[in-house]
Amino acid sequence: MNIQEQIDQHLASQPEPKRSEMLTLHRLILQAVPGCRLWFDNGKDSENKTISNPTIGYGCYTIKYASGKTREFFQIGMSANKTGISVYILGIPDKNYLAQTYGPNLGKANVTGYCIRFKTLKDINTGILEAAIQYGVETSNKT
Repeated sequence: MNIQEQIDQHLASQPEPKRSEMLTLHRLILQAVPGCRLWFDNGKDSENKTISNPTIGYGCYTIKYASGKTREFFQIGMSANKTGISVYILGIPDKNYLAQTYGPNLGKANVTGYCIRFKTLKDINTGILEAAIQYGVETSNKT
């Protein structure tokens, strides 16, 4: 099964109304990051044990480790959780930037150094979320 099929299957497996919200968010991210590389992480380790929620990834940036090794990873991630949806914005060096810059105008969301967690799309300003996503992609492209 290719990545797009895995994403489609994952989205279809979500209960309503989360399925519709994730589909809307999926389209929003694709508009914010047109032509991006897609990823799918099923949340399982090499022993097939669940270690995280499945995540859809968008874009690509290179993580540089102190050892000199590098690794490609997605820039934006979307994951369903028990209470709602999480959007991960990776590659921003300042771990306070998201919360300070976008948090006050985002709406009812918990914003950490790289994660925006909310219960429903109705609770947040999607224009602010899209701006945060675009900022994250631009920033990680510079690193």
